[in-house]
Amino acid sequence: MFSQAIDEIKKMISWRLSDEPIDLEKDADEYLDPEYRKTVRCKIFLGYTSNMVSCGLRETLRFLVQHKMVDCLVTSAGGIEEDFMKCLASFYLTEGSKWECNDKELRRLTQCRIGNIVVQNEAYIKFEEWLLPIFKEMYED
Repeated sequence: MFSQAIDEIKKMISWRLSDEPIDLEKDADEYLDPEYRKTVRCKIFLGYTSNMVSCGLRETLRFLVQHKMVDCLVTSAGGIEEDFMKCLASFYLTEGSKWECNDKELRRLTQCRIGNIVVQNEAYIKFEEWLLPIFKEMYED
């Protein structure tokens, strides 16, 4: 759950090596200095799937980065594709913003689900019609 991830990030943000006992046998020399140990903290990598951005968590992720609560984001470019598709054709949130949908029924209605967002299949077609000529031109260059 997203709230559990936030709790873990809070723990990682507050953790310092100085919270751990010194191990004279295993710690490198620089890790023995108490002042240096206070500066050693977690590197926080936040991985997320593109549908999290499309489904309304964009501002939450932005907040975490803006306030230096994570050091690195790991994602795919799918969120960019979905943003373009939402610009090219209509979309809507599922009833009550629920994640549970009958995907088979949606597909029969030529609709696709991105998390709790439903996009018309037409959006994918328009996206491909827009993007493929760009790819072709890039290939020819």
